[in-house]
Amino acid sequence: MSALTDDTLPITQHAMRDEMIVFALMAVLLAAVPFSGIYPFFVMQALCFALVACAFNLLIGYGGLLSFGHAMFLGTAGYCSAHALKVWGLEPTLGILVGTAAACLLAVITGYISIRRQGIYFSMITLALSQLLYFIYLQTPFTHGEDGIQGIPQGKMLGFLDLSKPTILYYVVMVGFLAGFLLIFRTINSPFGEVLKAIRENEPRAISLGYKTDQYKLLAFILSGTIAGFAGALKVFVAQNASLTDVHWSMSGEIVLMTLVGGLGTVFGPVVGAFVIIAMQQYLAGFGQWVTVIQGGIFVACVLLFRRGLVGEIAHLLKRSL
Repeated sequence: MSALTDDTLPITQHAMRDEMIVFALMAVLLAAVPFSGIYPFFVMQALCFALVACAFNLLIGYGGLLSFGHAMFLGTAGYCSAHALKVWGLEPTLGILVGTAAACLLAVITGYISIRRQGIYFSMITLALSQLLYFIYLQTPFTHGEDGIQGIPQGKMLGFLDLSKPTILYYVVMVGFLAGFLLIFRTINSPFGEVLKAIRENEPRAISLGYKTDQYKLLAFILSGTIAGFAGALKVFVAQNASLTDVHWSMSGEIVLMTLVGGLGTVFGPVVGAFVIIAMQQYLAGFGQWVTVIQGGIFVACVLLFRRGLVGEIAHLLKRSL
């Protein structure tokens, strides 16, 4: 089922080669941002959300599992990293590890609870767990409720990388994003990723061939939640705060929106979608609450006109022209 035939192998290798070329081009463009005059805070924020969207895409685009609660991993890692940095006084690398580990543990617990359900039931359970955590974080003292954790020190990573300097912070976030993206890319193109795709297409057939599908889906859920948490830990250094916004159900909706606008089940679609949504929020901020209405309109337009998403439609047009 997951094995490739002689006819499909060259096509797959060609596609992977093209994707690696695009990745290299993306890395070069990102590395050049500090010299381009582009506001680095905008790009750093977009990279953090792009990594969350890529993690979400791993789960739904390749595993067929629609989670409505991915904000809980983003927010939990942010709170834990912020607390470790500000209260415990940990070094930035350790602060990131604490937040990522917290998200991984949360993914293990929530995944074990939800993964045995399918379809809308799985989605509703993840939404319910996310909302449960939201109200816990609203009341618990260590998150400071609606005020959040403010004034988080950026510190020096590894003793010499001063994260208070925007350029150094940018490159740290960029390297973190590229590392997370490569991990997702490697997972998608591994035997594990092939089994995930098989489960997405026909789970009963995968079970009949001897695959323990619940275990594969649980591992994908844990990996997705952990990478989303890693992005949340990085975001703490960019925003210098951790708030309830990152745990709210609307944040999970934005992650879904980024993935669908860019292209569900495509490697680079979530990255493009994240930049589009964050750019809209930045440059349309003067419209106030109308930004949400505009986002809704764009989402409807994408569903009607670009059903494969922006990157998906471009890839489809390129295949037809070849």
